[in-house]
Amino acid sequence: MKKMILAAGAVTVGLLVAGAGTAATAAVAGGAPPLCQTNCVTVFVPPGAGPHGPFGIARGPLGSEWFADGPADTIDRISQQGTITAYPVPTPGANPGWVTVDDSGNVWFAERFAGKIGEITPDGTITEFPLPSPSALPQGIVAAPDGNLYITEQGTNAIARLDPATGQVTQFPVPTPAATPLGLALGPDGALWFVERSASKVGRMTLGGAFTEYSLATGASPNRIVAGPDGALWFTELFGNKIGRITTDGDLTEYPLPGGPVGITVGKDGHLYVALFSAHALDQVSLSGQITGHWDLPGALQVATGTGLTIWVADNFGGTVSRVTPYTTSR
Repeated sequence: MKKMILAAGAVTVGLLVAGAGTAATAAVAGGAPPLCQTNCVTVFVPPGAGPHGPFGIARGPLGSEWFADGPADTIDRISQQGTITAYPVPTPGANPGWVTVDDSGNVWFAERFAGKIGEITPDGTITEFPLPSPSALPQGIVAAPDGNLYITEQGTNAIARLDPATGQVTQFPVPTPAATPLGLALGPDGALWFVERSASKVGRMTLGGAFTEYSLATGASPNRIVAGPDGALWFTELFGNKIGRITTDGDLTEYPLPGGPVGITVGKDGHLYVALFSAHALDQVSLSGQITGHWDLPGALQVATGTGLTIWVADNFGGTVSRVTPYTTSR
């Protein structure tokens, strides 16, 4: 495995007040529309009394974002105008976390404290599928082309394959013990790519269950991973304060990104968008590792694309969801 560490370029400059008490800084790349610098962020709070903690978030059906509100035990749909509809999870205390959307427009979510996987249709109908162990602690979840759901199980240190037609679950143990598998993505090579937080590794698993692991620096704490538009996988390193790029051949390049990067997604503009947990912010990053935009937020954990070029950020600890408009014009 080749490994490179590169310095980040085009660090953003300037500080301007934006919407909802946030701030934005910008370094506009040539040819790109101007970045939004004021009133760029709108913050939404889920309805209902009691604590809230939006966690996983994904672009889903009905022109909406769908997110899991763990403390409220609900799956919420938020329209682009900010109207929130909450659907209670049948199992009490399930603490739903990660979410994904399949090709049919159904939203799937991990019930972390219940050891189950849930499916919610656009009309709000929920079906639950138990995993073999109630303490599986399911985390990352993806819908694969073979029609199955794949889930990282932090509690059992495994990757689970769920057949939604039958409910049958097959588990594939991660080779490194106590690896803490978390973020999960489908790679351009048709394999599953995931991060091992405690082991500081990136893992690859074929749909047949064959594993390959790639080591990072000790203590990097990789968290989330996404398939990039360049044919590589991109992931965050919370304690390493970096983002990493790994090819399907295992060649690794890392770029410094301060602020505790956690959530990562690919915008429709081809840039990476990274949620900075420690800095309470969102960074726009080019595929060459340059920070090209920065917006301060109340908090940040997970991130997803929205309608047009908008980006949505879930703040698990602050109990909010933020809509970020990166540009002053659409394209």
